[in-house]
Amino acid sequence: MTFQTISPAHLPSAAGAAQADLGSLPEWNLSHLYPGMDSEAFKRDLAKAEAECKAFAEAYRGKLDAMVRGDKASERLNEVVKRYEALEDLLGRLMSYAGLIYSGDTTDPVRAKFYGDTQERLTTASTELLFFALELNRIEDAVLDKAMGEQPLAHYKPWIEDLRKDKPFQLEDKIEQLFHEKSVTGRSAWNRLFDETIASLRFTVRGEELPIEPTLNKLQDPDESVRKDASDALAKTFKANLRTFTLITNTLAKDKEISDRWRGFEDVADSRHLANRVEREVVEAMVSAVREAYPRLSHRYYALKAKWFGKDKLDHWDRNAPLPKVEQRTISWNEARDTVLAAYSDFSPRMADIARRFFDEQWIDAPTRPGKAPGAFAHPTVPSAHPYVLLNYQGKPRDVMTLAHELGHGVHQVMAGPNGALMAPTPLTLAETASVFGEMLTFRRLLDQTKDPVQRKAMLAAKVEDMLNTVVRQIAFYSFERKVHLERRNGELTADQLCDLWMSVQDESLGPAIRLGPGYESFWTYIPHFIHSPFYVYAYAFGDCLVNSLYGVYERSNEGFVDRYFALLSAGGTKHYSELLAPFGLDAGDPAFWQIGLSMIERLIGELEAMEQAA
Repeated sequence: MTFQTISPAHLPSAAGAAQADLGSLPEWNLSHLYPGMDSEAFKRDLAKAEAECKAFAEAYRGKLDAMVRGDKASERLNEVVKRYEALEDLLGRLMSYAGLIYSGDTTDPVRAKFYGDTQERLTTASTELLFFALELNRIEDAVLDKAMGEQPLAHYKPWIEDLRKDKPFQLEDKIEQLFHEKSVTGRSAWNRLFDETIASLRFTVRGEELPIEPTLNKLQDPDESVRKDASDALAKTFKANLRTFTLITNTLAKDKEISDRWRGFEDVADSRHLANRVEREVVEAMVSAVREAYPRLSHRYYALKAKWFGKDKLDHWDRNAPLPKVEQRTISWNEARDTVLAAYSDFSPRMADIARRFFDEQWIDAPTRPGKAPGAFAHPTVPSAHPYVLLNYQGKPRDVMTLAHELGHGVHQVMAGPNGALMAPTPLTLAETASVFGEMLTFRRLLDQTKDPVQRKAMLAAKVEDMLNTVVRQIAFYSFERKVHLERRNGELTADQLCDLWMSVQDESLGPAIRLGPGYESFWTYIPHFIHSPFYVYAYAFGDCLVNSLYGVYERSNEGFVDRYFALLSAGGTKHYSELLAPFGLDAGDPAFWQIGLSMIERLIGELEAMEQAA
């Protein structure tokens, strides 16, 4: 199972606040899935999943082709797909529970063992299911098309058609089984090593030993000396662990190269494009548009920010610093909740009602804790249950935006759920749509309510920085990954080589107004997306530009927009992104499309420059 995560733009949320200032922070109730790790319900479902996977294979392996020939072929295959879908839901529930338990404290050996044991048993069990997709894709197109064209199998036609896109890259059954079984001791094991290493790191800031989350938070402290000390502490600990992170990166890059070579993928990112159901040329057009816009976006903004700080250049620890002479207040949990729900309600009461369930029914885990997974995510679990949201809430404006972002994911996941376990998941091309749109709604509401010019300037600046982090920074991350995976084909990369590649893309994207000092070269080490989901990061830029365009449609003419927007979210994975965007008059295949989204960032920077000139 894959966790949906948020952009690293949100990972270093704001400086810490005392728990008392935040109010009572909610913790999620995972008993909605299972009563506990040792519960009979969990053990019973795990045993059931293992037995049902074997029974499914015994009933259908080697028989699918015959089932789709003759009368009632649609009915026969539909029953098989329904049974497979129910199994996927059960397996997903079990793995989701284990993963959420583990994310609550990745340093707890009991939780780590539970997670590892569950993953191992479910991987073994699901090996029995590998034949299903492989056999489906060996059925003649005309035969399967006929069965899909009739009821009741027509319901699953989007999923089957999607599955057939993988056909050219599938291997012989025994090789697929080997890849699947060895994932536990291969990629998954290295992922887990990364997670547990990151969670166990400690950073000494002014005599205090801190985990990574509160240390990253200090990069947004109002006091520059605190930001510098935090940056130095991060650099020192990252450097001390470079050997481990270098080994993990080299191993996973080689693992991916082996898999890509066996499957026949040409480009290092093609497997991600296939998973995202997006064409390579569309991604390349977006990347080119963003890189060409660096001078008009990040370079321009950071030069302006340096001027606000009275400097020619900003040190890298000042990149996300709050503006000088602007009051930094702590936002309580209740205020954050009410702010986001009000913004959602202004757009649609139905949207707010769905989001409110996350608060009322204990679907959110908000406090920071030692060992807890850093950052934030919304995990959809399975359609028979409900999503869960993890935050590390510390009471600053960016934390409110993160809450709006994750609740957007959550609303999307709830609305897509009725499509079932096979068709509810949304490709990454659209997975960030609701999250970024939720942020935009919240930002616009707050901005409209802000009359003080100093606070308004600070809000606009924070929004621009979030957008730069989501668009410019993620494309820089994508460029870094491309360089790493391409260079890895020529042999192992040293830590110095990885650091040099990192600095090259950072210098290009951030521009001359940011001074990348000693220590920053190792900051690639903590980005989880490089480890868990290679090339995931461009989806954030895709989502941000897409939402900017969507929001422009909403502002120009919002009649009927809410219904069209909810239709997009409710579709889940049943339609291609081009089909879902068509009702809004948007075409991501048009290179000019990306300029629409980028122009909104330019306009906000222009507004800040105008405020500066008027001051």
